[in-house]
Amino acid sequence: MNQSPERLPIRERSARATTGRHRRPVPAYLPPGAPALVLAVPGSGDQVSADVAGALAVENPQVDVRLAYLGDGAEGVAKQLSEVGAEREKGALAAVVVPLVTGPYSRVYRTVREAVAQSGIVAIVTDPLGPHPLLAEALHIRLADKELARADRMRLFNIAAPVDGVIVATAGGEEAARAAETTAVLLAARLALPVVAASIDSAPSIGDAAERLRRIGASKLAVAPYVIGPEADMTKVATAAEAIGAGYADALGAHTHVVQLAASQFGGSLDDLF
Repeated sequence: MNQSPERLPIRERSARATTGRHRRPVPAYLPPGAPALVLAVPGSGDQVSADVAGALAVENPQVDVRLAYLGDGAEGVAKQLSEVGAEREKGALAAVVVPLVTGPYSRVYRTVREAVAQSGIVAIVTDPLGPHPLLAEALHIRLADKELARADRMRLFNIAAPVDGVIVATAGGEEAARAAETTAVLLAARLALPVVAASIDSAPSIGDAAERLRRIGASKLAVAPYVIGPEADMTKVATAAEAIGAGYADALGAHTHVVQLAASQFGGSLDDLF
């Protein structure tokens, strides 16, 4: 079944409801020929995406987990998807494609849609992994790992906080930065600090965000990369943070919450099938 990019069966309703801490995001049993979970990864190969795929496979041995690197272009990804489709009944849902990004990323989604259209398979392309409270929690943990935030959520005002303002920096342009504002609000609620969103690769920049925070009196700043890793140049984060005199955390990487949300996007897409 070959569909134009404009008519791809992209899931409209969110899979967020399946992400409770004690609810299994993927059915414990899937029948033979169930769709594959295809992680669509920016770039051409990296350890982070391999670790995410590995964790998904270990935690969900009933799922056929595949990696598709978008650096190979739509044609290369389409070939991989066609191989997935060839192993399944013609006309059946062959794959749930989960872009490994935290927010809207037009270039990533454009490549994925083109690849699905070229492959001729039936596929669902899911929403990004965020915004989601679990990602805000993961950002908090990454900041705490670098001693840029207290590890707990106790608001003990008699203990000086390591920083007094945080910049949530994402990739994917202005649209992604706007979407990251929701996560910034969630993180601010956790830290009881002002948090603003910025873009690693466009405006508003990390420098712009630093100016906003300083105008409201924040002087000890930290940058929390709101990226999984493959979709961003982390040297740009380091350079921008150093330019504003701020500390910075590691990318989210293969954090447990990233793995859980990827599984939930897949599982939520199967709600009406199994």
